[in-house]
Amino acid sequence: MKILYFDCSSGISGNMTLGALLEIIGDENYLLNELKKLNIDGYKIEISKKVKNGITGTHVNVILENKEHEHEHEHHQEHEHHHHEHRNLEDINNIIENSDIDSKSKELAKKIFERVAKAESKVHNKPINEVHFHEVGAIDSIIDIVGTAILINKINPDVIISSVVNDGYGFIECAHGTMSVPVPATSEIFANSNVKFRQIDVDTELVTPTGAAIISELATEFTTLPAMVTEKIGWGAGTKELKIPNILKVYYGEIEKEDQNFVVMETNIDDCSGEIFGYTYDKLFENGALDVFYTPIFMKKNRPAYRLTVACKKEDMVKLQNIIFKETTTIGIRYRFESRTELEREIIEIDTKYGKIKAKKVTNNGETYIYPEFESIKEISEKNNIPLKELYKLDELKG
Repeated sequence: MKILYFDCSSGISGNMTLGALLEIIGDENYLLNELKKLNIDGYKIEISKKVKNGITGTHVNVILENKEHEHEHEHHQEHEHHHHEHRNLEDINNIIENSDIDSKSKELAKKIFERVAKAESKVHNKPINEVHFHEVGAIDSIIDIVGTAILINKINPDVIISSVVNDGYGFIECAHGTMSVPVPATSEIFANSNVKFRQIDVDTELVTPTGAAIISELATEFTTLPAMVTEKIGWGAGTKELKIPNILKVYYGEIEKEDQNFVVMETNIDDCSGEIFGYTYDKLFENGALDVFYTPIFMKKNRPAYRLTVACKKEDMVKLQNIIFKETTTIGIRYRFESRTELEREIIEIDTKYGKIKAKKVTNNGETYIYPEFESIKEISEKNNIPLKELYKLDELKG
């Protein structure tokens, strides 16, 4: 299983991320050619090597053409009063959607931008599409975030993990005056994510809002480096000279598949109505449960009751437990970690004489099985007045 591990011990910014990921793919032209598909101009990208406290990393600088402005990637100085257009989230999404970059990179970039937008909306107390961002609206932030999405999808890791994210302390000057570190947008981005972060003894900002949004969206866990076989390390250099190296370090390699990521939770309930059970069932699936079912049981005093069983990924366990406690009358939930064997599968569409039918195509030991999706086959059945059992016999649905 391929892993990217972000060591954010010296913080993270958009251009540090680009520098580190570029070292992993080892192909500057791939990024530059993909970014041309955005169809925006007025900038050039300068990629160079910089030495930070004896460590050499790749530095990515977005330079706005015809403007006396060098990209420092510190959002408080980089986007104000340089006459570039201020854009809102809708403008950004239109630029991304109207580009020719691949759909996965588009979706990832939009999710990262949305995190910054929500934070700015909260800080400025304005609806999300009324906020004109200094950070998001500038060309260099578009390049940083879309470029990161492009490189992540090129590397295509199975899992992304980060260290605890370090920010500095103190005060910095920005467009709105003097701000304490972490700045408000960064604080709000972290508050709306599962990021673990802390302040360290460095008197400046180490995490920009762009960097905060990137790591919040990418990483599923914030912990120490897991046991892995490292294939490459990317070093992304920042702009600052600090007492610690201003470097983002990203490991790429192989990790054994997590066996203990599958959780089964159970609780016995004898004092809830059927309506509540049904509502809870839907709510659990909406929030990431992999399976939910009820088993009729008898509890103390021979009371008819139900055992609620929920299967989920480890990272969703606490969220789903909170739903069960909130929606039902239970006061305790048992859980255990289990292993499971999963077959490779993909969703396909099969052409039949009655129309297209969606199905799961499953592979096991070189053999293929096709399982039609019930809702899809039901729609064909009702439309053509053909019994379901006859449709299941169609030759096209046999593996």
